[in-house]
Amino acid sequence: MKGNSQMWTLLALRYTRHLRAENGKNGGQNQLTGADGNNVIIEVPIGTIAKDEQGNIIGEIMEDGQQVILLEGGKGGLGNTHFKSPTNQTPRYAQPGLPGIEMPIILELKILADVGLVGFPNAGKSTLLSVVSAAKPKIADYAFTTLTPNLGIVEYRNHQSFVMADIPGIIEGAAEGKGLGHRFLRHIERNSVLLFLIPADSDDHAKEYQILLNELKKYNPELLDKGRVLAISKSDMLDDELKAEISAVLPKDIPMTFFSSVTQQGLTELKDLLWREINA
Repeated sequence: MKGNSQMWTLLALRYTRHLRAENGKNGGQNQLTGADGNNVIIEVPIGTIAKDEQGNIIGEIMEDGQQVILLEGGKGGLGNTHFKSPTNQTPRYAQPGLPGIEMPIILELKILADVGLVGFPNAGKSTLLSVVSAAKPKIADYAFTTLTPNLGIVEYRNHQSFVMADIPGIIEGAAEGKGLGHRFLRHIERNSVLLFLIPADSDDHAKEYQILLNELKKYNPELLDKGRVLAISKSDMLDDELKAEISAVLPKDIPMTFFSSVTQQGLTELKDLLWREINA
C-alpha cells in the first residue's frame, strides 16, 4: 500500500473486496528467467494501518508516498541455464513461476487532524464543528449522536486553515471498552492538539475534565503529552460571575476559554487559542 495525502477515507476500497497481483511467469529456454508478477499498489490515506486477522499490525502509512509491502508477489521461475551442470550442459527444463501469497488484510484509518474534540456525549462537539467549518455532522440531543469521526476544515485568519475532528463522546470507563470505548479512543492518538469541551451546565466542571483526562491516560499515557485547550461550551447561559466561579475550579496550566456555538460568542478567541497551540 502507498500513502496518498490527497485521500481522506478508505471509501474507494469499500466495494473492492479482492485485489489480485499476477503470479510469477515460468522460466524458459535460451537462458530466459520468468518475469516477476506485476505489482498491485493500493493507495490509501495517511494514517492507514494494515492488520492481519489476528489484529497484528503488518504496516502503517505515516507520510505521503510511503510504501509498505503487505504480501510478497509471485517470483519468476529460473531459466534453463540455471540448472546447467558438468553432466547436463543443455538442460531441457526450467523452473515454474511461483504463485503469490493469499491472505485477508484489514485496513483501519486513524483520523489525522490538527485538533481533536474530546468530551462527554452532548458536550457540543458536533455543533461546534458545524459552526466553524463546512462539515455537517449529525446533531441531536441524545448520547452518541456521533458514531464515527467527522472532519471539518476551519478557516482562520489570512486564508489559513486547520483540520478539526469531531470524535464520538467519551464516557467514564471508555478505556475499558465501555460505550464506544476503543472505537473512538484510537482516533484521538492521531490529533496534534486536544480540545476538551465541557458544557456550561455540567454539575462539576473540574470533575468532568479529570474524568476525561483519566480515560485518555488509562488508554495511552502518551496522549497527555499532546497540546491541550479547555473550553466551556454553551456559555451564552453564563454571566461574568458564573464564569469566574467556573474558572476558579479549573486547572491553570492549560489555556481556557468560554464560547457558545449558538450565539457564536467567543469563537474567534477559541480559534486563536487553538492556532497558537497547533503552531507552538
